[in-house]
Amino acid sequence: MPSIPYSKKVMDLFLNPKNLGEIENPDGQATEGSPACGDIVQLQLKVNKDTQVIEDIKFKSFGCASNIATASIITEIAKGKTIQEAKNLKYSQVVEELGGLPAVKVHCSILALQSLKRAIENYEEKNGLVAKDRPTDEALIKERLRGVIDPNTGRDLIGSKLLSKIEFSDGVLRIYLNLKDANQFANAIKEEIVEKFEYRWDVKSIDVVLLD
Repeated sequence: MPSIPYSKKVMDLFLNPKNLGEIENPDGQATEGSPACGDIVQLQLKVNKDTQVIEDIKFKSFGCASNIATASIITEIAKGKTIQEAKNLKYSQVVEELGGLPAVKVHCSILALQSLKRAIENYEEKNGLVAKDRPTDEALIKERLRGVIDPNTGRDLIGSKLLSKIEFSDGVLRIYLNLKDANQFANAIKEEIVEKFEYRWDVKSIDVVLLD
């Protein structure tokens, strides 16, 4: 039987992940995915608004052993830290805490860390704490849409070719999708897109247009 290329810590967390589940009414949340390997991580936070300390953090993971283990360890590392301390974490710290990862699985640590930072960003935008030095533009919009998975294909909105056009002017954001209103996932996709932008300081309204 071939040996398993994972450390004991990775296998322990894969079989017995910590902080697995959901938080009711989270202060910040994010869902990030890697269409290349099919890994997806959902992460939610509870933050003490006085101290800015992450008091609780939960995750759900859909993917390989490395994906589950890295999502689990990132919750353990971040819990009890301030949001600023958590924002300064590096993916190399995640790999080190796990006792290493196969080179082809290091991207899982990057995905877990990206999910944490997106959840923090979501919290900051909700509470008016985000710096306004990066306005919403097409690059930022596409960056966030890559975190929206099309259940019809298992790929992100950019990679699945679902995105038809982006318009953003005077605070009004319109996303045009090659998707029929009757599609069973249409409402879920629309809601997830709105969640990605509803707290942006320079976005006044969001309209997701389905192109039948």
